[in-house]
Amino acid sequence: MSGQAVPCNPQEIGALFLFEKLTPEQLGRLCAEGRVERFEPGPVYTEGEPATCFYVMLDGTVVLYRRVGGDDVEVTRTSQRGVYAGSMQAYLGDRVRQVYTNSMRVTEPTRFFVLPADTFAEIMQEWFPMAVHLLEGLFFGSQSTQRAIGQRERLLALGSLSAGLTHELNNPAAAAVRATATLRERVGKMRHKLAVIAQGSYAPEVMANLIDLQERTAERVAKAPVLSPLEASDREDAVTDWLDDQGIAEGWRIAPTFVQAGLDVDWLDQVAAAVDEDILPSAIGWLNYTVETELLMDEINDSTTRISHLVDAAKQYSQLDRAPFRHADVHELLDSTLLMLSGKIGKRIKVVKDYDRTLPRIPAYPAELNQVWTNLIDNAVAAMNSAGGEGTLTVRTAAEHDRLLVEFGDTGIGIPAQDRDRIFDPFFTTKPVGQGTGLGLDISWRIVVNKHHGSIRVESEPGDTRFQVLLPLTAAEEESA
Repeated sequence: MSGQAVPCNPQEIGALFLFEKLTPEQLGRLCAEGRVERFEPGPVYTEGEPATCFYVMLDGTVVLYRRVGGDDVEVTRTSQRGVYAGSMQAYLGDRVRQVYTNSMRVTEPTRFFVLPADTFAEIMQEWFPMAVHLLEGLFFGSQSTQRAIGQRERLLALGSLSAGLTHELNNPAAAAVRATATLRERVGKMRHKLAVIAQGSYAPEVMANLIDLQERTAERVAKAPVLSPLEASDREDAVTDWLDDQGIAEGWRIAPTFVQAGLDVDWLDQVAAAVDEDILPSAIGWLNYTVETELLMDEINDSTTRISHLVDAAKQYSQLDRAPFRHADVHELLDSTLLMLSGKIGKRIKVVKDYDRTLPRIPAYPAELNQVWTNLIDNAVAAMNSAGGEGTLTVRTAAEHDRLLVEFGDTGIGIPAQDRDRIFDPFFTTKPVGQGTGLGLDISWRIVVNKHHGSIRVESEPGDTRFQVLLPLTAAEEESA
């Protein structure tokens, strides 16, 4: 949008803080190559358009906006004379894409000194060559540093996840190894017991009864009910007393195994009725080996299933063999991230999932969103660790108008009011020195806002901090179509 041209007064622009050190000749050149324009209330330029002009306000009021998702968010509003905006990086030339990085509007009749971008770049190079070199070094050096530290941040997160995943995998793997070794021992004892039985003078019907009891006992193991600690203790006492009454040695050692398998006194009475009294101890020993074998096989199955689930979660988290952009279920992404971070979350932090399962799949870059969840959960855990190491992490999903809301709430120390406007700035961190790079939230903001056209907001007070991620339900291409 162009304004109404008005005369340019070198003395007026020389009174601005930006130009106050210039010579009369330099001010004259600015007025000759630039112009003064008067704008009525409305837009001056729009974010994303080619940056063609450098604007310095002479009088009036300006408002700067940034596009966040589909909304324009006000960044600043000022009436201070001399404030500037527009093509401020024109001196970098073609090395940087020259577009407006924000939108500017005026709320009342406002005058600007307007300098074409090419003229601004030429004057900067001619009048301030050393300053231009310093600014170039600062700009590109900052970008390089941000990329390097961002890569470091990702590597640190990967290392933390790898350590947590290794710890989580080690537990079921070790349990499977122990169960396998014990199972080998029990099977050996069963072969020995079978040989003893085979050498005895047992009638065929007795052997048939033993085999039938073994099969029915194995079936009961598969259907064993889950008992409370008090119920299990009472049943163990009853089974121990029954075994002692039958003269079976070390009944107290056998009883917990039988109770875990779902066997009770009624079942043992059926066993006693099915076999002769002289072979009852051998039958009980034989059934004990059967029960132990079934329980060990269940333990191995549970352990290997746990390993399989962890591998699936790791695959889901990293999105291996998946299209980078697809329609994804945020609940699957959240669950895989929570599982990957379970070692870091620890047992003293309670995780509450408040999911709205009716929400649809959304168009997204799943691996990138998992990075966002990781950063937000990591910050929540750090805040609760700073508050004593205990707390509650609440992960909630819901529909909010035409967007999907993912909220991470924690009961940590909270974010000070003076820091809330800066937490998404690159390199800003509230963590102790050496514990944070200040790029986790910056990366998250870029992924959500720039890549998914969503938004992030935060509400915080001590004991209740909530990071809310809002994501579109439809892709930008679908909306335009």
